[in-house]
Amino acid sequence: MATLFLFLSFLLLSFHFSSSESFIGVNYGQVADNLPPPSATAKLLQSTSIEKVRLYGADPAIIKALANTGIGIVIGATNGDVPALASDPNSAAQWVNSNVLPFYPASKIILITVGNEVLMTNDPNLINQLLPAMQNVQNALNAASLGGKVKVSTVHSMAVLSQSDPPSSGLFSPSYQPALKGLLQFQKENGSPFAINPYPFFAYQSDSRPETLAFSLFQPNAGRVDSGNGIKYTNMFDAQAPVLSVMVLMTFFFHVVPKYIRAGHCNNSRFALPGFHLWLDVDVDAVHSALSAMGFKDVEIMVAETGWPYAGDSNEVGPSIENAKAYNGNLIAHLRSMVGTPLMPGKSVDTYLFALYDEDLKSGPASERAFGLFRPDLSMTYDAGLSKSSQTPSTPQNPVTPVTPQPKPTASGWCVPKAGISDAQLQASLDYACSQGIDCGPIQPGGACFEPNTVASHAAYAMNLYYQTSGKNLWNCDFSQTATVTIIASILVGAPEKADQGDLKLSKENE
Repeated sequence: MATLFLFLSFLLLSFHFSSSESFIGVNYGQVADNLPPPSATAKLLQSTSIEKVRLYGADPAIIKALANTGIGIVIGATNGDVPALASDPNSAAQWVNSNVLPFYPASKIILITVGNEVLMTNDPNLINQLLPAMQNVQNALNAASLGGKVKVSTVHSMAVLSQSDPPSSGLFSPSYQPALKGLLQFQKENGSPFAINPYPFFAYQSDSRPETLAFSLFQPNAGRVDSGNGIKYTNMFDAQAPVLSVMVLMTFFFHVVPKYIRAGHCNNSRFALPGFHLWLDVDVDAVHSALSAMGFKDVEIMVAETGWPYAGDSNEVGPSIENAKAYNGNLIAHLRSMVGTPLMPGKSVDTYLFALYDEDLKSGPASERAFGLFRPDLSMTYDAGLSKSSQTPSTPQNPVTPVTPQPKPTASGWCVPKAGISDAQLQASLDYACSQGIDCGPIQPGGACFEPNTVASHAAYAMNLYYQTSGKNLWNCDFSQTATVTIIASILVGAPEKADQGDLKLSKENE
């Protein structure tokens, strides 16, 4: 039975790696004078797990460079284009003829965004022209036999919500609802996504408490309970969730967990990936609730922009390499998990990271010019786990607190407590392991790995550390038959008693 389980696990893992991660996209802004040639960018993107690119315009050189790459392309009509597109169907037809037809299907154009955060302009004329502009572009696509192949949408700021806390009470601002009702009806009829620009970074700037940073960066935190439905938005997977598919679990077991252990995180002895419910989940679920309240719960949500700057001015709160790496890297891991959000479980929302490169000609604070995942020389600004050769980031669970490095395990696996072992037995094994010269300081009060303060978690840490430093022989992981070696970093280590209690409660760019 165990052999069959492992075979199926590896089979499912292979499926995961061979399948595309079509929910991961990136924004390709061009407010810069030092960007690499589009052809070089196309090669860069092909070396990553990025499957979609969002442009704010429709640069023909970029669209052409992405031909035959299989990368989905979102192109944009600017706010300045909206009046002409709305007033003249021929203008919309010409726009499609110029920006879509010469390149499609070799260049995989999948979506046209008409305007960016138009409702935030508070220009009644422009707002009233948005829906007719989208309708005319859609009609032009239909006439070119591209209806249903290339979608039409627009992008909104999170400020369209008048209420988002708690997420279950999410509502659109009454002043925007008349316009949104027409837009959403159009999107429901044509199957296009409702695109939003959530930025937890800005939420943190207005509330810079440590717990807010942890909540924003997918790091361990106490969580926040939605008073409307009791769902706890936090960042921990405490135990195996039976409702998850086997494929999702195997993806975690083999793809994510082992790399976190190899990275030497203090929680290497229990499954504690950084954040699975955080500000982004709160934002997305708030939008879902707002859509449901207006009768459009089936309209898909797309995160058109989200990111974290790696640098900023001295008076800016939050920008740093560590925080940017934590946010983007953990977000990518979250998307790959396919866990979804509490109100939309089991799927990952299409998410476009901001941004591919820094845009050095942007105005404003220094952080505005420091969102790039890659430098102009095509090197990584930091490793967010996007490279196909290293698809899971080694982001620290707590960037500001150094973690004691642990020995790197090899193919011989990990030593984990067996399920069903009593605390008394585990305490005896813990005492023995710590008496053999290993460093148990991190699991002492005040240590980096003291929390969660349970015998099971501390024993798992000590058992595995002893095993890794003692030759990795089977007898180094016996502990009076309370432990076992596994090639799967068990999510139950640290909480084996919960084996049957799965808990799944788990735009700046206006060009």
